[in-house]
Amino acid sequence: MSVSLSATTLNIVLNGFFEDNSFVSGFEASSADAEVFQALAGAPDAKAFPHLARWYTHISSKGDAIASLKAPAAPAAAAEEDDEDVDLFGSDDEEDEEAEKVKAQRLAEYQAKKAAKPAVIAKSLLALDVKPWEAETDLDELERLIRTIEMDGLLWNKESKRAPIAYGVNKIIMAAVIEDAKVSTDEIVERIEAFDEYTQSVDIVAFNKL
Repeated sequence: MSVSLSATTLNIVLNGFFEDNSFVSGFEASSADAEVFQALAGAPDAKAFPHLARWYTHISSKGDAIASLKAPAAPAAAAEEDDEDVDLFGSDDEEDEEAEKVKAQRLAEYQAKKAAKPAVIAKSLLALDVKPWEAETDLDELERLIRTIEMDGLLWNKESKRAPIAYGVNKIIMAAVIEDAKVSTDEIVERIEAFDEYTQSVDIVAFNKL
């Protein structure tokens, strides 16, 4: 699922993401960074979005080489290839005691290698528009309440943003990185809406796979 979002909201989400990450995926620049780089309209404001600006400057320094960045490494695929090289039972058909020991040793080695295989964790970048009832609503308190929502696999970005709606009412734009297998976006929305003294509505404005 991919939801389009404004340039400002995109910068807010990415700035929060790059506060804790050097690249879009993995530990070196890849085609995923090139794709995000090309999606930006230009260099972000370094004062407003310092983490995004740091990443943007690093990627832009590669010049023409940006287009030739390789796809992120896939360690899980490599591990699967390693599995194919494991011979569980060898080629000896003799069922004597020595053959059984060899089989048991190879099985133990296979299980150890499989247990050490790095798990691929699917994550997404989530951005929410949280709208209060009126201009007098205490947005600082509302944000504090939202940040009390804790789930395994949910990491709120440290930064948020206020944006005007109408008639002096401002909304809160908040972003988070979630683990897809552990976190339900519906549950996040329901728990924020439960602060009904402060919250009028919650909208998901971005949901992008990492």
